[in-house]
Amino acid sequence: MAFDSGSVSFRLFYLQQQYDSSLIDAFAQHVAPPIEALNRDPIHGWVTGRHLFDRALSDETCVIGPYLHAQWLRAEKKVPAALLRAYVQMEEDLERRARETDFLPRAVRAEVKQRVTEALLPKMPPTLTSIPVVVDFRNDLLVAAAMSDKQIDTLSPAFKETAGTLPILLTPETAALRRKQVNANDLEPVSFSPDTALEPPHESTLGMDFFTWLWFAWEKEGGVYHLPDGREFGVMLEGPLTFFREGQGAHEALLRKGSPLNSREAGTALLCGKKLKRAKVVIAHSDEVFSATVDADFAFRSLKLPKGEQTEAAGRFEERMLFIETFWSAWLSLFDRFLDVRTDAHAWPKTLDAMRQWIARFGEA
Repeated sequence: MAFDSGSVSFRLFYLQQQYDSSLIDAFAQHVAPPIEALNRDPIHGWVTGRHLFDRALSDETCVIGPYLHAQWLRAEKKVPAALLRAYVQMEEDLERRARETDFLPRAVRAEVKQRVTEALLPKMPPTLTSIPVVVDFRNDLLVAAAMSDKQIDTLSPAFKETAGTLPILLTPETAALRRKQVNANDLEPVSFSPDTALEPPHESTLGMDFFTWLWFAWEKEGGVYHLPDGREFGVMLEGPLTFFREGQGAHEALLRKGSPLNSREAGTALLCGKKLKRAKVVIAHSDEVFSATVDADFAFRSLKLPKGEQTEAAGRFEERMLFIETFWSAWLSLFDRFLDVRTDAHAWPKTLDAMRQWIARFGEA
């Protein structure tokens, strides 16, 4: 799911310095080798956002308004497991007959597999994977479709090698420090359950604390808030819901059926000390509606954007990036609101007590 069409899954990264359109020169210096150069060893590098064989990295192909759109490509040749297994078994049969034995030593079997792999590999078509990225010059952010730890671990050093600085993954902890100068380690871990026998987690669970608070605030306040520029937006949560609690017993609970937000199972999960880890978030601004599955670590999955008005490719891309910005900006403004309450020595104890009463009534429903 790339940034120029369809739904979008992405993570945000803070950039440690300001960049402008001249960054494309650094991307061009780290362009992926031509696919014809692929042999036994994988190749990797940057290509344009248009398609995986487009190596013409330039202002004209990659820079669109205040954005740089590209992809980190990895190409390699792989032998499908079933094909490799069949050829290896066939070669092992021949080897056993040649040796007049019913058993091959492990070292011989390993040599057969290596020989078969080396023979098949040059005949295999390339396997292509990519991580689409957008450098947002205006907000000093990297927006990347790097959803797994492996993808993040691949992209971060690749971007550093290209741009000279390591991007910082935007998480509840890094966002709190950057936006409100709040160190999550300085916050006392809390349990929202009214059950006083439950101990709070050993470490801060800032993202899940925020997500659970948002559920409470949405139900109590009606879900109407404002963007930093004053624009009004509404927020709503929907299932499926994922709950999580560290410690012994069942750590995670997933509720899908019916109306999980109003279910007894949700109340039970909260009473047991679990917190909201993942849910579908719907944000409405004017006549524009956005929806995505959001994780408590601020990973945004399958974001559906409003239908835009632009028809030309560059205009449509900019419009989509502005839609994406509206969504993450609304989300982070809600997080700011939570941090203001969380760090208020007078407001937080009252909020905590109100949340525990809400959960107690929730569990009785």
